[in-house]
Amino acid sequence: TPPPPRGLNNPFAGKTVVATGKLEHYTRDGIQEKLISLGAHPSGAVSKKTDYLIVGEKAGSKLTKAQQLGVKTLTEQEFEDMLESKH
Repeated sequence: TPPPPRGLNNPFAGKTVVATGKLEHYTRDGIQEKLISLGAHPSGAVSKKTDYLIVGEKAGSKLTKAQQLGVKTLTEQEFEDMLESKH
């Protein structure tokens, strides 16, 4: 995995992140664009290489799989809080 671009000081830079379910403040494309802007690698599927799963309403099989694999799950609010604290 290439290192994150310089100047991206956030917990998602260089990480593989999947979003599932309906998010309150992001469309499907919107969350992908946000993740890319943070230097993250958005993915459509949960695997053992996934660092974070952002969970919205009516999350289904991706949440179950993330729990089975021990992937860190975040609510949309926790995602926003991590961006604000930047560590």
